[in-house]
Amino acid sequence: MDAILAAPDRRASQGLRDHALLLFLYNAGARADEAARLTVTNLDLGPSPAVKILGKGNKTRLCPLWASTASTLKTLVAGRTGQDPVFLNRRRERMTRFGIYALVKRCAARAAGAVPSIRTKRVSPHVIRHTTAVHLLRAGVDINTIRAWLGHVSVDTTNIYAEVDLEMKAKALSECSIPEAPRRSWHKQPGLMAFLRSL
Repeated sequence: MDAILAAPDRRASQGLRDHALLLFLYNAGARADEAARLTVTNLDLGPSPAVKILGKGNKTRLCPLWASTASTLKTLVAGRTGQDPVFLNRRRERMTRFGIYALVKRCAARAAGAVPSIRTKRVSPHVIRHTTAVHLLRAGVDINTIRAWLGHVSVDTTNIYAEVDLEMKAKALSECSIPEAPRRSWHKQPGLMAFLRSL
């Protein structure tokens, strides 16, 4: 994720937009269409930055923003107001979810230069959303908070991330080679034998 976030050239205006979008997707665990519909009025970039996201079924959720995300978005939307879209394409029009998919794919391909294993993965906005969920889980955030963060209707959907993480932990454990401890015969331990006889 670090490599993907570092992929855009932030010295250019398009690179700044790309970085802001990737950071927003990761911070909020937002879907591509949620990011596409985002307007300036949905952002609260004050002392406790947050974003109001319109999700599936026209349900809204409030998501906290990291200081770095808020600062990046503040630069991006400077001079815009109200219903102006947050993320614009090269023609200064609202980005579509297809444009967001293309942007993520392009940045992932660029990031593969630094992290070759990315080439074997299909990176999409939804994969970034999965990454957000798993990272929140590993940081100790409870499953109900993650459910609200991602805008899931049911906690059953969110539990998939917990199961995936447990599978990853189990796989990691199975790949660890722990030398077997030397076995000690309990018959040869006088203290233990005396204790057993006293029972």
